Amino acid sequence: MSTWEFDNSATRYPEPTYGHPDYDAPDVIDDAGDEDFTAEHVGLIVPPVEIGASRHLHRLVAGWGMLSDLSFSDLLLYVPLPVQSEAEEKRFLVVNQMRPNTGPTLFLDDVVGRTMSAAQRPAVAAAASSGEIVDTVIDSVWLGERIRVTAIPVRFHDKVVAVIASESALSTTRQPGVLEEVYLEVFGRLAKMVSAGRFPFEDEEVLAAGGPRVGDGVILLDQLGKVVFTSPNAISALRRLRISGRIQGASLTELGVENDTTYRAFFSARPAAEEVERNEVCVVIWCIPLLNASRVDGGLVLLRDISELKMRDRLLISKDATIREIHHRVKNNLQTISSLLRLQGRRLTEPSAKAAIEESVRRIRSIALVHEILSREDGDEVNFSEILRPLVRMVEEGLTSPDRPLSFEMIGESGNLPSPTATSLAVVLTELLQNIVDHAYPPGLLMSEELPKVRIEMLQGAGVLRVDVIDDGVGMSGEADPERRPSLGLSIVTGLISELEGKISFAPADEQAAAGETRTATGHLRRIGTRVSLTIPVVRGPIATQPPQREAE
Repeated sequence: MSTWEFDNSATRYPEPTYGHPDYDAPDVIDDAGDEDFTAEHVGLIVPPVEIGASRHLHRLVAGWGMLSDLSFSDLLLYVPLPVQSEAEEKRFLVVNQMRPNTGPTLFLDDVVGRTMSAAQRPAVAAAASSGEIVDTVIDSVWLGERIRVTAIPVRFHDKVVAVIASESALSTTRQPGVLEEVYLEVFGRLAKMVSAGRFPFEDEEVLAAGGPRVGDGVILLDQLGKVVFTSPNAISALRRLRISGRIQGASLTELGVENDTTYRAFFSARPAAEEVERNEVCVVIWCIPLLNASRVDGGLVLLRDISELKMRDRLLISKDATIREIHHRVKNNLQTISSLLRLQGRRLTEPSAKAAIEESVRRIRSIALVHEILSREDGDEVNFSEILRPLVRMVEEGLTSPDRPLSFEMIGESGNLPSPTATSLAVVLTELLQNIVDHAYPPGLLMSEELPKVRIEMLQGAGVLRVDVIDDGVGMSGEADPERRPSLGLSIVTGLISELEGKISFAPADEQAAAGETRTATGHLRRIGTRVSLTIPVVRGPIATQPPQREAE
């Protein structure tokens, strides 16, 4: 690609005023889907384009901090806006920007979302129309000094889909030295790859935010993989790996860096990354092949010492393991307490005392279930659906009998809950299910071979978890009235729900039966049943105000 020059005298930036119509954001921005650009991952704000081009620009801005650092300049990404007619002046939208870590920035404020005309940004317009790199110097009325602008067309499948503008003030340009010359030379090689559509790489794996940048350390390799330049920070990183001796002219393997990162990058013509760990030092090495046409004629290696990050990771892993062990021991202790209570209950002869012991055992076991799940999970959150299933089995085994069976159905998902919320909710559901078994189906209510049904429905949305426990039993008229005759179990339920800042309500499960209709259209007996609705905030804040709504049955 050749460099296209044009008359600098007519090129002037306008004063940046948000009220100026040239800076108004267009109405075509839409981030509804993957086909459109979104600000979700990399801060892009752009109009709809082809999905492949969208992904190409996502990969570009995910790693273009390297380009900004190598050029010692700010980078702005311009995307052409659709025009309604050929007579309409072409406009460009600033969709992203990057400030350098290796030099001062021109822009103290973000300019993302502003639009510019072709007359305001002639270098950008020229690069977009010609498909060639445009390098020029302009007079900035806004800044009161001369600005060097390099406009690089971003090509995807032989089509220019955007333009990168590298902008830096001539007055703050670093004094030329070996490091500056090498950085700018590598930037020029990468700029040609961008304009040819060879950078970013299609199947490149984007490194995490903790990946190396230019300031962490740079090694430049020739076409044979030999070192031709090493930045001071790169030398320091190699010395920490206990690599001594002359670096220039040797490959990383010859220096004693025991990895195949550069070999894989040169062989596949794709970036490769690997961590090298020696003693307590860990350095991540990222090699980007430099292409001339489709041939690899060199490589850029970025290094970063991540020893401290690795140490923090080990501490976090150790902390997680300790927390899981604590949950495991709490679960074992609760099971021990439960066993002791059962032994004590066997010695009692008073029925009410034995029943009280059994209820306490069930409550303890429901809490132990939460700690058992937490002992197998990372973090302090748990999927309550994994607790609900064994909780229902515990109720079936401990409260129901062959002559009084119950059918339980679980609908929906709860999502992850903090462990305190999950513990309280487990106790609440245990009490509600026990209340159903004890009161919802008095003798003589069910017909021969009729199987009572209990449903547990869960729905999470808008920061609120809604749980409905529904039975087809006798209804609240025959059950313990939660308002006038609160039992110990229901007192526990209301107390725990209050601590969770939630709400509880009781209503007939069958509104028609409650209204007096005793038979269905097919002649079957209607029973009022009970619906207990719980709404529990799982996100503290203003959004956790309205419970999720269910579709009408």
